[in-house]
Amino acid sequence: MEGITITHESNARGSFCPGPLMEMIRLVKTSAVGDVLAVISNDPGSQKDIPVWIAKARQEYLGAENEPDGAVRFICRKVR
Repeated sequence: MEGITITHESNARGSFCPGPLMEMIRLVKTSAVGDVLAVISNDPGSQKDIPVWIAKARQEYLGAENEPDGAVRFICRKVR
């Protein structure tokens, strides 16, 4: 995503449910308000799980980017 600088990123390729989601939760818990966080996942379940959790946790979902290898980078901003 243009204009967005990712502060912390976790590569969860090869990890399956709930691994990628747990990585996003870990990043949110250990980061400062305002940080932009990303988790890269090739688990199909992440397409639903991560955005839903971000909304429930009342963080800001910034979107997802497809990676050349078929994985997806999920990006959020910690707001609270």
